[in-house]
Amino acid sequence: MLADKRHSMILGIVNDEGSATVGDLAERIGISESTIRRDLAQLADAGKLSKVHGGAVALDAEDVQHDVPVAERSAKNVAQKRAIAQAAARLVGPQDFVYLDAGSSVDLLVDCLDEMRATYATDSVSHALKLASRGFEVIVLGGSLKSATQAVVGPDTNSAIARYHFTLGFWGANGITREDGFTTPDAAEAEVKRLSMRQTLHRFVLADASKADRVSRVTFADFDDATLVTSALPASSALLGCENVMVVDA
Repeated sequence: MLADKRHSMILGIVNDEGSATVGDLAERIGISESTIRRDLAQLADAGKLSKVHGGAVALDAEDVQHDVPVAERSAKNVAQKRAIAQAAARLVGPQDFVYLDAGSSVDLLVDCLDEMRATYATDSVSHALKLASRGFEVIVLGGSLKSATQAVVGPDTNSAIARYHFTLGFWGANGITREDGFTTPDAAEAEVKRLSMRQTLHRFVLADASKADRVSRVTFADFDDATLVTSALPASSALLGCENVMVVDA
């Protein structure tokens, strides 16, 4: 098969689905994984897609590869995120010590919370302010503030997390695949997510279907480490049928 035809097929799949793994592309196009990797490198050099570990993402999937300001992310897929948030809020019980990760999906969860007897901890300044203004008991982790995500990160945050033992936690993710797990663009924020998950008994990742089958820069948890709460997945998604995926109706 000529390179131009392979490139056209690869771009068609990646642009239609937002992302694709090397293995999936090789199987669907009928060529070797080594050839796919060379093609992806050439397409990335030509500025036609973004090459990531294990595959590629479409250029319009910018929020997968880079931190997008909270206000901008909050305006996307609002109906799906709200349905996810409402389902997640029902999981919180009166005796829970709840960890709340920074992010737009978890931000909507904060708006839906009504269990006043639980205790909440968060690395998000905006989450903490919302909770405190409504009379919730909230612990704010210390650290360096990231303006884009309004999250605190760094050694102080990591040390604080290690002192706590959460019964329940909710995280956001920029990309989710079975092979690469839950991923996010920033290494410092990924470390906060990883450590907080390690300190939590019951773990849930809140992400609408646009994040499914996409890979961001840094893995913070394996796919089986948490239950994914998401909106209706496309028929082509590799996440369909997984035991740890909870799909809610928007």
